[in-house]
Amino acid sequence: MNAATLGSTSMSPTTRQVWTRARGLLLALVVLVAGGIAMAALRSGDEHGRLDPRSPDRYGSRAVAELLKGRGVSTRVITTLDEATSAAGPDTTLLVAAPDLLTDHQQQILHTATASSGGRTVLLSAGSASIDALAPGTRTEAPAPVSARTPQCALPAARSAGNADLGGERYASETPHADSCYPSGGLPTLLRIDEPNEGDTVLLGSPGILYNHRLDKHGNASLALQLLGSRTHLVWYLPSLSDSSAADDSTEGGGSSSFLDLVPSGWAWGTLQLALAALLAALWRARRLGPLVTERLPVAIRASESTEGRARLYRKVNARDRAAAALRSATRTRLAPLLGVPPTDAHSSEVLLPAVSAQLPTGERDLKTLLFGPVPADDTALIHLADQLDALEREVRTS
Repeated sequence: MNAATLGSTSMSPTTRQVWTRARGLLLALVVLVAGGIAMAALRSGDEHGRLDPRSPDRYGSRAVAELLKGRGVSTRVITTLDEATSAAGPDTTLLVAAPDLLTDHQQQILHTATASSGGRTVLLSAGSASIDALAPGTRTEAPAPVSARTPQCALPAARSAGNADLGGERYASETPHADSCYPSGGLPTLLRIDEPNEGDTVLLGSPGILYNHRLDKHGNASLALQLLGSRTHLVWYLPSLSDSSAADDSTEGGGSSSFLDLVPSGWAWGTLQLALAALLAALWRARRLGPLVTERLPVAIRASESTEGRARLYRKVNARDRAAAALRSATRTRLAPLLGVPPTDAHSSEVLLPAVSAQLPTGERDLKTLLFGPVPADDTALIHLADQLDALEREVRTS
């Protein structure tokens, strides 16, 4: 078998074979995507406008905004840091819906604006990502489940409201002027830090009391109205990813964000989990190859049937190069002992061709092309090659 024969192997699968093998995976992918879209569509009704005072959905907060309006408290929704800092004042309650979404730079600016404003700042579910900047001297502990809890503190708003659905983040503070309410495991889930002549900061471990579907339970409505209605104006800050102030972290000092800065936290653990899952899948699907074992066939198969079966496989994948190589190799193997050529030299053109020429001195055919030639261009040429090889072998045997 020469280099030309090896270089033109046509064992690549056809389009039909690729489709047959891949359709199961594609179907699974389609089902997965469709399931994701369906789940997103089913949940979109509940999650739309989360903590938005304009949303009437389950997780919206329109109900508390309407109750505050009836008490003469105006509610204004803002989405940028500039609006939040300019709105801070002694007659304003600034509610920050998701303080952990703010960058470090935004948190510093917001705390500077609210620290001396004389108003109230309410932080919902402030975690370790924002607590140090927005409430210095306070730390968070492991979250607690949201459930109806008793106030267990002297804060008038909490004592008046009674039981309320609190939980989530738990806080520990060393500030002397602090009210610790609705504890879980000895740590409050509502913490009010009062700074004389500088307003106060209220930390709510969970925003559950502000949801529309929970406002009418226990003392949630009373607690929400007292915490948010202590000033004439309520500014509801919903941090937005489109806020240009979020880019100041990367541009400040002429620096620029690297690729890793844009990757969400926890990506390393996620990548490790995916790699482990891929490794387990590979071990699951890998073939267990052991030593070859000789087994008796359950039935006797005639040589002609085996030859026809292999020929059909070659034809199915258009492997004319392999078929031609097999025909030529078998012919050379059978010719070698007839010509007195050692079996080790049967496939050497330098040894076999002179022996054939000596046995058939009057032959006009191109022996090199016939026994060591290129791949046939089509099936007709392959059949013609087989006929020529048969004729050559008969001539050698009868000469």
